[in-house]
Amino acid sequence: MNAYNEPSKSVVIEEKIKRSIFIASLKKCCNEIETREFLNSILSSHRDATHNCRAFIIGAEDVKNFIEYSSDDGEPSGTAGKPILAAIKHSEIINVMIIVTRYFGGVKLGTRGLIDAYGDVAKKALQECEPVKKFFTRNFKITFEYNLFSAVNKIFETHHAINIRPEFSQEIFFDADVPVNECDSLKIKLDELNLRGLLKYV
Repeated sequence: MNAYNEPSKSVVIEEKIKRSIFIASLKKCCNEIETREFLNSILSSHRDATHNCRAFIIGAEDVKNFIEYSSDDGEPSGTAGKPILAAIKHSEIINVMIIVTRYFGGVKLGTRGLIDAYGDVAKKALQECEPVKKFFTRNFKITFEYNLFSAVNKIFETHHAINIRPEFSQEIFFDADVPVNECDSLKIKLDELNLRGLLKYV
């Protein structure tokens, strides 16, 4: 797994289902601090809501350590948070939190009705967030002599490095992020330039 999708914009979707109002608020969140801040903002905006159910998947900096979370916030167990989380998983979007606010309208929806309502409004929010592709990367830091600049720069560009941050002093210092599936090949190409010890990994 080399790439993932994350939202490019926040979304708010509102639906009325059997008199209850369901408001799905979606936002890009990359860590737990951001999820707490987002939740607090929704709780402040919807203080009189019956429920603020939510789910998120975060942690795309590390492909092996995603964090998943869901909460029914007082709805019957498994009828709200899990359907929202299932919608996120199905979308394959990461670094996203969805909070579905419900204003109860006096008509009970039943277990199936709740699952469908929370899952569907979350799905619609995900369809509107315009996901963008990102890559899992590893950081490379190297120093090299000026006569290697053209060759090193071409290697990094060929291997789709992003955020290349060069510094120029007595030697050139490169700090760049490289997609994980390009790392081994990039290292081999760089090693081919190191015949005279002109390139050093930091």
